[in-house]
Amino acid sequence: HHNGPRIAAREVAQALRSLSQAARGVAANTSDPQAQSAMLDCASDVMDKANNLIEEARKAVAKPGDPESQQRLAQVAKAVSQALNRCVNCLPGQRDVDAAIRMVGEASKRLLSDSFPPSTKSFQEAQSQLNQAAAGLNQSANELVQASRGTPQDLAKSSGKFGRDFNEFLQAGVEMASQSPNKEDQAQVVSNLKSISMSSSKLLLAAKALSADPAAPNLKNQLAAAARAVTDSINQLITMCTQQAPGQKECDNALRELETVKELLENPTQTVNDMSYFNCLDSVMENSKVLGESMAGISQNAKNSKLPEFGDSISAASKALCGLTEAAAQAAYLVGVSDPNSQAGQQGLVDPTQFARANQAIQMACQNLVDPACTQSQVLSAATIVAKHTSALCNTCRLASSRTANPVAKRQFVQSAKEVANSTANLVKTIKALDGEFNEENRERCRAATAPLIEAVDNLTAFASNPEFATIPAQISPEGRRAMEPIVISAKTMLESSAGLIQTARSLAVNPKDPPQWSVLAGHSRTVSDSIKKLITNMRDKAPGQRECDEAIEVLNRCLREVDQASLAAISQQLAPRQDISQEALHNQMITAVQEISNLIEPVAAAARAEASQLGHKVSQMAQYFEPLIMAAVGAASKTPNHQQQMNLLDQTKTLAESALQMLYTAKEAGGNPKQAAHTQEALEEAVQMMKEAVEDLTTTLNEAASAAGVVGGMVDSITQAINQLDEGPMGEPEGTFVDYQTTMVKTAKAIAVTVQEMVTKSTTNPDELGILANQLTHDYGQLAQEAKPAALTAENEEIGSHIKRRVQELGHGCAALVTKAGALQCSPSDAYTKKELIETARKVSEKVSHVLAALQAGNRGTQACITAASAVSGIIADLDTTIMFATAGTLNRENSETFADHREGILKTAKALVEDTKVLVQNATASQEKLAQAAQSSVSTITRLAEVVKLGAASLGSEDPETQVVLINAVKDVAKALGDLIGATKAAAGKAGDDPAVYQLKNSAKVMVTNVTSLLKTVKAVEDEATKGTRALEATIEHIRQELAVFSSPVPPAKVSTPEDFIRMTKGITMATAKAVAAGNSCRQEDVIATANLSRRAIADMLRSCKVAYHPEVSGDVRQRALRFGKECADGYLELLEHVLVILQKPTHELKQQLAGYSKRVASSVTELIQAAEAMKGTEWVDPEDPTVIAENELLGAAAAIEAAAKKLEQLKPRAKPKQADESLNFEEQILEAAKSIAAATSALVKAASAAQRELVAQGKVGAIPANAVDDGQWSQGLISAARMVAAATNNLCEAANAAVQGHASEEKLISSAKQVAASTAQLLVACKVKADHDSEAMKRLQAAGNAVKRASDNLVKAAQKAAAFQDHDETVVVKEKMVGGIAQIIAAQEEMLRKERELEEARKKLAMIRQQQYKFLPSELRDEEQN
Repeated sequence: HHNGPRIAAREVAQALRSLSQAARGVAANTSDPQAQSAMLDCASDVMDKANNLIEEARKAVAKPGDPESQQRLAQVAKAVSQALNRCVNCLPGQRDVDAAIRMVGEASKRLLSDSFPPSTKSFQEAQSQLNQAAAGLNQSANELVQASRGTPQDLAKSSGKFGRDFNEFLQAGVEMASQSPNKEDQAQVVSNLKSISMSSSKLLLAAKALSADPAAPNLKNQLAAAARAVTDSINQLITMCTQQAPGQKECDNALRELETVKELLENPTQTVNDMSYFNCLDSVMENSKVLGESMAGISQNAKNSKLPEFGDSISAASKALCGLTEAAAQAAYLVGVSDPNSQAGQQGLVDPTQFARANQAIQMACQNLVDPACTQSQVLSAATIVAKHTSALCNTCRLASSRTANPVAKRQFVQSAKEVANSTANLVKTIKALDGEFNEENRERCRAATAPLIEAVDNLTAFASNPEFATIPAQISPEGRRAMEPIVISAKTMLESSAGLIQTARSLAVNPKDPPQWSVLAGHSRTVSDSIKKLITNMRDKAPGQRECDEAIEVLNRCLREVDQASLAAISQQLAPRQDISQEALHNQMITAVQEISNLIEPVAAAARAEASQLGHKVSQMAQYFEPLIMAAVGAASKTPNHQQQMNLLDQTKTLAESALQMLYTAKEAGGNPKQAAHTQEALEEAVQMMKEAVEDLTTTLNEAASAAGVVGGMVDSITQAINQLDEGPMGEPEGTFVDYQTTMVKTAKAIAVTVQEMVTKSTTNPDELGILANQLTHDYGQLAQEAKPAALTAENEEIGSHIKRRVQELGHGCAALVTKAGALQCSPSDAYTKKELIETARKVSEKVSHVLAALQAGNRGTQACITAASAVSGIIADLDTTIMFATAGTLNRENSETFADHREGILKTAKALVEDTKVLVQNATASQEKLAQAAQSSVSTITRLAEVVKLGAASLGSEDPETQVVLINAVKDVAKALGDLIGATKAAAGKAGDDPAVYQLKNSAKVMVTNVTSLLKTVKAVEDEATKGTRALEATIEHIRQELAVFSSPVPPAKVSTPEDFIRMTKGITMATAKAVAAGNSCRQEDVIATANLSRRAIADMLRSCKVAYHPEVSGDVRQRALRFGKECADGYLELLEHVLVILQKPTHELKQQLAGYSKRVASSVTELIQAAEAMKGTEWVDPEDPTVIAENELLGAAAAIEAAAKKLEQLKPRAKPKQADESLNFEEQILEAAKSIAAATSALVKAASAAQRELVAQGKVGAIPANAVDDGQWSQGLISAARMVAAATNNLCEAANAAVQGHASEEKLISSAKQVAASTAQLLVACKVKADHDSEAMKRLQAAGNAVKRASDNLVKAAQKAAAFQDHDETVVVKEKMVGGIAQIIAAQEEMLRKERELEEARKKLAMIRQQQYKFLPSELRDEEQN
């Protein structure tokens, strides 16, 4: 419900966008500047009103059910629809039609006058002028109908012409009226002219509506009807006014009528009336009889000059022709819609044009009412028109409200009808009063009463033109149009020759002795009767549904032949089982088809009984389900092992098809004609019954078969499908490489082997679980087969590819057999024979799995060798890691008395050999698998040798120099790692083109490899050089960190994940390493540098690795991104630090050493950020709300906020104004404010520093996040919290006191005591933090500084206040009273006050002591001593 207004508003906005573009386009194509600006003004008015509408709608949605907002909404909506109407009226064409309507209205005003001036023309002249004008107006009306389907320019031209012709016609009519001597005749002429004026307005309105919305349903019919009304009213007037030879005017009238009905045949895509097809046929037959008689009468009476009878025959013929045309048009429409590809139209809820016509009529009548020139009789006739139309509108509303299901529309129709009825009743009252007393006052009342009626009718018209009530037009397919053509053509021929016939008869009636004309007449009458015969034949042939019935019968006969053939094959046991689809799927197909057929039995029967236009649709639908049914039935029978069941299935399907065929024959005969003979109806009922029984039998059989098939069938089918898929046509380009598919397939094949083993175990222990395993097996095999196809395509050569496919298919057949056996064993778990079979089958499957694996390895010896080599290299790396641990522990001892020199040559030689191997490996990545395999194996054996030699070399350095040993082993470990990556890249790039990203990656890996080998060589050379070995180690570490960073930044996801806690632990090492690095930079000793290099390498690598794999399921992606970003920043900062150390080593200067602090600070700050990010990654459960340290941090932050708020308050204070005293530079209040402000600022800084210290303590682990010794930590935190609270409270008090002092309400004493309180609580906070903190830490220093600032600020304030107090003491002089008694009283009062103050002082001291004692109880032990101090 909530979405409704939202969607509607969006649609309105889009429609407005289109409207604005269209309005611009129209304006751009209009040459008249006035019309241009009118168009744009109207469009912008629509935008404006729509904006109001959306605004109001928003308010109404916010207050649902509020009557006031609903009312406003209705008003605004009405404004929008009026603006839209104005906008449409500005369109070219529409404007001109409006002008023509106004022209007609203006011209018709002449008919309101009581008397006409006497005519100057003779009766004959007036009559011929009227005839001419009538012909002109009729012609214009037909042109207008044509133009309303054309361009706006056509419409503009023809409506202008129509207006002018109407003017001329009216002129001629008035002329004719003034010819009549008596009043009665005159009044009759005038009323006829009025009805012509009315029907002309209606015609213009209909043309306007159609041109505005050419697709609108029913408008074409209304336009045709309006044109006929104009013709009829013209004919009526002419009949009355002309005195010609009898028979002449009947001929003219007939010709005008034929001209008008011809329109119906132009494009019959809408219903003309409610007749059914067979009613149309009956109507054609009846009218053709009447026409035959009339035609005979015409020639007979013309011959014998019986002119009055001739006139009657002409009128009868004209009426019959109109009836024929209507029936033919309706029949053509029905034939068009009955085509299966056409769609019939749907009748709308209301007819908007009926409302528009009534609206126009009511408006014109109201205009006449308020026209001052209007006579009493005209007032009454206007009232009658109003009453007639309003009652019709109310009836329509009542009907519409009963037919719609939409509750809003229901209500609105009833409401509108009420409004129209009430306003009509009011108007009728005023009209009665006006009729009683025909004066100005009553006329004014009458005018006032018309306004609400016009408004109510307008609203109703706007509502009724809502598109959802509109009729949906029919959509006729090209085939449907072709089927309509013969009917339309015969009807057109009939009309043309009839018109010729009437014209000829007209001249013969005047002059019967004209032989050539008689032969023309005979010719015409022959053509008319031929075309009517043709029309009837065509209508009989084209009866809807007949063609479709024939087609469906053809389909069913074909299906029956197929079933017969299948039955013959089944009897002789030669029905080959269908392979491409499962039994289950075939059964499902059959069940669906039978259900659909069953649903169509009744609709087909209903259409055959009485709905010809639906027959074709339903029959075609039914026939299309039989082909799949028969195919599925034959397939299912072919897969049914039991012969009896096979035959049953086929027989029952055949019975169903035969009964359907019988039903189609009877349906074709019935044809949808309700007037069919009784025996046809009975045959139809019988066929329906038979077909229903056949459907029931077949459904029962199918349901029984489905339950017996069991579940295994589905699995076997999906395995079979997977096998078949391997042989199917080519698939698209495979996404991955052979290696990718090879790796997945090896994994899946192994999984299959495991499942098969489990099946063997479960077959004896728990056969019930076989189903689950069989399902798993099916699924795994499906995946294997899916990968096998692209693997075969990407294999090195065709032979290997097809070998893989073959092996996978063999495995598939084995799996299918195994699943079947599993199903059988589940049905009879104790059957030993089935069990033995299952175990035997499982053995075969396992064997086939090994075949598949072998085929895969044969396919890619090279990549397989790479996979093996990669695992060997990772073994070497692990071994080197162990060696590093020994070395670090100082237990890697030299053997005998060898030196490093003994091994140096060996290391260099092996390293160079490795470089050669690497080159070969990279070259062969894109060569043959054989070469690749050799290169991979060779590089692995070389790296193994290299690792061994380097280990020996490291040992020969002696365990007394462990750091150098570690540097050396790290160097070879880097080489091994790079080789591992290189082998991986080679595997990925195998067989790829030169421009593939994998090849690019390979080149990068090769570069890294070369860098690392070079680094190893340099390290080996520098190991014994005391002066450079540290520098060299540092360079190697920097290179290593760079490589680690590259891996870290690559998008490859980590293999495993770890917890954020591990990550935080890893970050701790960096702080230590940073300190070491700074120390090494300052000392420049090589051993320090080596130690730094080894430590840094480990710390950064660990941090990056754990940062990448740290993961918590609750944490959002952006938190992880943040951690990754800070991890990178931290590593970058650390690299800069190490590079700076390297620079210092090369030329140590004091300035450079000074800069070390800056670099280390940057690392420290990014470590802090990193730890925060890591903590954020711990997920929500990490922050324990009860954890005192968390509370402490929150309290500190809260205190800081409170203090800042207080400081803001101070900012706004201004000292009270008082007279300037002599020579006082800065008065007391301003001093106090300044001091108080600085205290507030200082305490704020202090609390923030405390919060940083608290965070640092948690990070260092001095305070556990969730404390281990909860009591101790908790107490400490309590101390920190209470201290922070006290600082905040004291600062607040200070601000209050300062405020009061400045305003003159409080004593300086209060101010001084507040300031002292701030100082005291600050001291406590510092003590609380010092207890646990690290004295040298950055945060602690900040904290100390902040504390000192607070103390200083407080002291300043106290001094200022005391000085002020001293000042003011001098000022207060005591006025001693002169009178003795008064003086004594004064002394007593002063003493009393003194005593009271002393007592108060004593009490205050006691109170303070008590408060202190109470607080002391809550202080943690560490603070108590400090306090006593």
